[in-house]
Amino acid sequence: MIHIYQFHDLNVVLDVGSGAVHVVSDAAAALLRAREDRSSPAGEPFAAEQLNGSVLGATPASSRTNADEFVDGQSLATFSETDLASARGEIAALTAAGLLDAPEMEEDVLSPEDRGAVIKALCLHAAHDCNMRCAYCFADAGGYAGARALLPLETGKRAIDFLLANSGARRNLEIDFFGGEPLMNFEVIKELVHYGRAREKDYKKNIRFTLTTNGLLLDDAKTPFLNEHMDNVILSIDGRPEVNDRMRRTVSGEGTYAHIADKLLRFAEARDAAGKLYYVRGTYTKYNKNFTEDVRYLADLGFHNISVEPAVSDKLEPWALTEEDLPEVFAEYDRLAAFMWEWEQAGKQISFFHFNVDLEQGPCAYKRVAGCGAGTEYVAVTPEGDIYPCHQFAGETDYRIGNVEGCFQNRWFDVFNKAHVFSKDECRSCWAKYYCGGGCHANALRMEGDLLRPHRLSCAIERKRLECAIGLVCARAMTEEISRE
Repeated sequence: MIHIYQFHDLNVVLDVGSGAVHVVSDAAAALLRAREDRSSPAGEPFAAEQLNGSVLGATPASSRTNADEFVDGQSLATFSETDLASARGEIAALTAAGLLDAPEMEEDVLSPEDRGAVIKALCLHAAHDCNMRCAYCFADAGGYAGARALLPLETGKRAIDFLLANSGARRNLEIDFFGGEPLMNFEVIKELVHYGRAREKDYKKNIRFTLTTNGLLLDDAKTPFLNEHMDNVILSIDGRPEVNDRMRRTVSGEGTYAHIADKLLRFAEARDAAGKLYYVRGTYTKYNKNFTEDVRYLADLGFHNISVEPAVSDKLEPWALTEEDLPEVFAEYDRLAAFMWEWEQAGKQISFFHFNVDLEQGPCAYKRVAGCGAGTEYVAVTPEGDIYPCHQFAGETDYRIGNVEGCFQNRWFDVFNKAHVFSKDECRSCWAKYYCGGGCHANALRMEGDLLRPHRLSCAIERKRLECAIGLVCARAMTEEISRE
């Protein structure tokens, strides 16, 4: 399977089987598009030798079909025989090298279903409470549809013990302090980090701590501890003041931008100075489909690592994105890619989370097939000590799979374990499957009603983001190559 698209003036070809990415000539792109248009009814492309037939213009014009003659409105006759011959050689060479039409991964070899029940990451809910009331919050303003509570120290310790005891041979583990707003329970977080550092030595493990915060409680007193002990900190802000304050408000209904912007920026500057990772994480809705302006605004403030992601909400919500919004959203990602390119070429530091893609190695094969590992390698623990497949399932009692104080029996393991790209019809035929790993389980279940049916809107957006991400990698490589010549 291949995927061909235009990124600005570059013709980008992704070979799904090998993972190879190519920038090809206009003639080669036209020939490959024509070949894909003429794929067999079963969806299999013509064999390589057929490239020398009608698709390449060897058949008399009188016998050509529309697919032979035009590709995206461009006539193959506009290319010279020299260009077409060169393109044929380009395609043949890539195919012979195993970099085009390469066989895809073998399901029986790479299926994650035999990986075993080993947990390597834990979302530890430090607080089921929040000092904000964000309109799009999936967690019921931090309460997860239950009683508001802070994580007790002893329950947190049991959660860390649970992770260590169930991590098998995994040496590197991760704990994310989450909420609600975790800094409402900062003193307990400090104690748990120290406890984890002591306990990891007993198991010969290494725990990577991270934290997500809305910033209201950030101050200079907390910064040194967070910089020393948190490998990553996610800072929540939506962008421009009017955009942020429309959705992110205090308990009393006041906009939050004025309360958090300076705190987040000072903290980000401290992280930069300490050489530690952070990123600001915003959300866009139907109200700010021009989210490039939010990225630009945050970058102008001085934030270097930025993420702005779509809200996933019931279609009845006034801010919810729908399929009708996709043309605007796609165009906006193109605008964002252009802005990123402009910013980079000006020598300014910037990173957009969803435009970061590793084409050299990327995640391991199992992760590319199985995705985030929710319900198998990753679980969440609430202040009551209850265990769920991930943070987005917390509070949904049907998905409770145990408690750190007592029994843990992951009765949902087989279901989540089989929810990989080989089990999903939509994923099988999707060129992006090995990049997204099948999408978010919670979104699939809530929006489509089935773990094996990926959320279509999220899939469409993810494919567009990947096109831009891969296109930027290609643009950088081409620019470097030109500079060397």
